[in-house]
Order: sequence, then C-alpha cells, then structure tokens
Amino acid sequence: MLQILVWGGSFFLLAVMGDPIMRDTGWGSQWVYGALSLSLMVSALLAPLSSRLVARFGGRVQLACSGVIVAFGLLIVAASQTLPVFLLAWAIIGIGMAAGLYEALFATLGALYGERAGRAITGITLISGFATTLSWPLVALAIEHLGWRATCMGYALVLLLSTPLYLKVLPAGGRQHLGKCASAQGSPAVDRRQYLLLVWIFALGAIIMTAISVQLVAVLQGLGYSLAAAIGLASLLGPSQVASRVLQMIAGKRHPIWTALVSVLLVALGVLLVAFAPGATAAGLLLYGLGNGLRAIVRGLLPLVLMPASQYVALMGRMSRPSLIGQALTPLVGGYLMQQFGAMGVLGVLCCLAMVNVVLVGVVLRSLRRERF
Repeated sequence: MLQILVWGGSFFLLAVMGDPIMRDTGWGSQWVYGALSLSLMVSALLAPLSSRLVARFGGRVQLACSGVIVAFGLLIVAASQTLPVFLLAWAIIGIGMAAGLYEALFATLGALYGERAGRAITGITLISGFATTLSWPLVALAIEHLGWRATCMGYALVLLLSTPLYLKVLPAGGRQHLGKCASAQGSPAVDRRQYLLLVWIFALGAIIMTAISVQLVAVLQGLGYSLAAAIGLASLLGPSQVASRVLQMIAGKRHPIWTALVSVLLVALGVLLVAFAPGATAAGLLLYGLGNGLRAIVRGLLPLVLMPASQYVALMGRMSRPSLIGQALTPLVGGYLMQQFGAMGVLGVLCCLAMVNVVLVGVVLRSLRRERF
C-alpha cells in the first residue's frame, strides 16, 4: 500500500491531474506533461546514489523519507503560480521517486534478504499493480470536489502520515547481510555482457511501458475508437497486470529468465495484435498487460539471480539509470511520432522495440543454457 501511495502521487499523478492543471493555469501540455519527464530525469541521475545509500545505511529510513520528499513536492505543486515553480516542484518529486520507487525498494529487500528476497518482491509488485486502479479514480474524485490544488495538499498529508510506516514494516539491518555476502563470495566480477544485456532489456521494457501508459488512449482514438471505448479498453491493463503476478506466485519457484521470456513474448504479441488485428485489440491489451505485469517482477528477480549478491544493491541503481532516461524521453519522442506518423507510427516503433527485446532475452537464455541448464 505504501508503494501504491508513492507511485500514485508521482509517476501516475499527471495522467489524471494534467488536464485540470492546464485548464486552470493555461500552461501548455508540453510543459505540464514535460514536468514528469523532468522528474524522471532527476530520478535517473540520482538512481546510483540512491543505491549507494541503501548499501551503506540500509533502505528503511530512505524509503520513509521518499514519501516525505514527494509530499513536499506536492505541496509546492499546490502552491505554484508560475511555471518555473511548478517545474521545481516536479524536480523535487523526482528526488523522492529515486529514493522510494521500485529500484530503491528492490535494493533494500536484496540487502535485507539476499536471494530470499524474491518472494517479497513478487508480493509487493502484485499489490502495487493496483496503483492506477486505486489512485486514478480517487484522485479524479477529489479533483472534482476539491480542485487540483487541494487534492495535492490532501495527498501530501496522506503521504506524510503513512510513509514513515516503512520504519515499522521493514526490519533494521541490510548492511550486515551485504557484508557477509561480500566476504563469503570475495566480490566476484560482474559478467559485463550479461550486465549490458539486462540494461537494454529493462530499458526497452520501460520505454514500451511508458509509451503505452502515456499514449494508449490517444493511440486507440487514432485507430478509430471513441474516447469512451478507448478508456474502456485501456482499463483492461490494470487487472491483467495483477492477474499475471498472481499466476507467477501460484506457478512457484523457477529461474526468472523463463519469466522474462514469457513477459517479452506476451508484450510483443499484445502490441502486434493492437497494431495489425483491429478486431483483437482487447485481446492484445490483455496479453500486453499480462506481460507488463511480469516485467516488474523480472526487474527485481533476474539481477538477483544473475549478478553477484554482494553487488546487487549497487547494480540496481546503475542498471535503472538508462531505463529512467529512456522513460523521461519517451513522452517527447512519442508525441513527435504521433504528430508526424499517427497512431500506426507509434505502434510500429513499439512493435520493433518489443521484438528486439524478445531477441535480447533469447540471447541471455541461450548463454544460461550453455552455462547451467
């Protein structure tokens, strides 16, 4: 639930709040939605530092502080009367995102539990899959009755009261576990090839996810669907993402490379159906949602298995930077593609990226089969 609150007050907030802000202030959409790009870029730059802090001090306090930082940014958003102040507020929110979203949380769990962190990561991503399902309707209802500024202040208050619960939920420690791993394993070297493959796999997955999150409704309208139909189809993503994580928990323990392969195959098939089989758009979005739901689990589990345990925390921050930079640039590039080439142009690029990701996961799987399987 704490992750749902932080995600809902940062990454997902402008999807619901963007239009009310633009209507009230007169600021252009490129600036309002560009604020999220700024926030993601700040998060990308700070991600390695965030992981180093987790490695040095443990992540409990940092995760608790993340909600406080996001709340501070939301209070500035609520008070902003000029665009520079608004952008500053989202830069501050980006600091909170670096301190408290999945990368920092996965690093904290890895530091606390080592290879046993897999179950906790799967469970948390399962619950966090409801972030949009819960936050979007509640934020929209609050905006309708209170206005967007009061909604920001109310959301900030909720974060201030709730995120310090990380101090009670998570046990103290983490540094001790890392120290034992480092001494026991002698800090083995990172396989550079595997590391780069994982960086690209995660980056491409994050870019596809961001493009779908930001542009799906507009893309569906470009394919001929009405606004109501596009929103209805887009609503299929949340339940399908959660369903895939439930199935992952039921399926039991297996090497996460197989989860990664299923994830990228489902994403590719889903995007291809939306692009080239108009009658199967709903099925395509369900398949995409299933694959994207597994993607969040893969981000936490695959490095935990393939990378040295003693370096997992530091690597999570370094590996997340390209993904976050790609996410920051995606709304800008996606908007250009939509303007110049229409919905099919956006979908065509996403299909290519999804197929490349299938190939990259196949390369990792092939190398692992030679070494272990």
